[in-house]
Amino acid sequence: MIERLADILVVSDMDNTLLTAKSGIPACNRAAIDLFCSLGGRFTVATGRPPESVRAAMGAQKLSAPAVCCGGAILYDFEQEQAVYRRTMETAGARQAILDVMEHFPTVGVEVQTGNGEIRLLRANRYTQAHLADEKLGCILQPLDTLPEDWLKVVFAGESALLEQIEAFAAQNSYPGVYFLRTNTIYYEIMPQGVSKASGLERLCARLALPMENVIFIGDYYNDLDLMRLAGHSVAVANAPRDVQAQADEVTMSRCADGGVGEYLYKLVKRYV
Repeated sequence: MIERLADILVVSDMDNTLLTAKSGIPACNRAAIDLFCSLGGRFTVATGRPPESVRAAMGAQKLSAPAVCCGGAILYDFEQEQAVYRRTMETAGARQAILDVMEHFPTVGVEVQTGNGEIRLLRANRYTQAHLADEKLGCILQPLDTLPEDWLKVVFAGESALLEQIEAFAAQNSYPGVYFLRTNTIYYEIMPQGVSKASGLERLCARLALPMENVIFIGDYYNDLDLMRLAGHSVAVANAPRDVQAQADEVTMSRCADGGVGEYLYKLVKRYV
């Protein structure tokens, strides 16, 4: 039951929900997060980004609970500067998938996130370069057979039509221990079986001893739908696709770039203070 702001954990997706890759977090979102947390509410993020990228995007903005990073493979506590949970994948199936995709689709960019989210770049293209620049990430250009074994996820990057072909190709093949997920119009990912942003949120709530009914999730894309269904209350920002909006409990008036997250946080402040 929610009776005051201190009972609430707001979890926000990052890209195209809390921020845009080019402009970052709108000032109104930052101000609303500060106000919400100063009055007792808790705020964190659930994202496919690694901790380094979350840190760069948030800047001085504090999170009041560990962040769900790398699509749920890591829970990272920025106060303690450490991962409090990490799940790596069985690499055999993922390695074969990478070899198959790189052979059949020679223009696709390929990244592997390892360790705490360090980027190992297997093949660069303009989409991987934009990804690294937008998220202020470094990388190591490295052949597949020299990678360490602590894989968190794999990212294929390319134009939407190319990723649709890769998605159809993957559906015709079997790769043990992993599954495939479209996370953006230009990203298609391999994740460890059983790992997702939703499973990361479940682990976070167990760690905080917080009932899921007290969680409010804010998102914008199809890979957020599991989180929307899991949380006690779900919100879509106004720029979300119409079929994503239709599955949310409510939709903000504002788009991501105009402060949709801040709009909703201020609504909570007015309701409970």
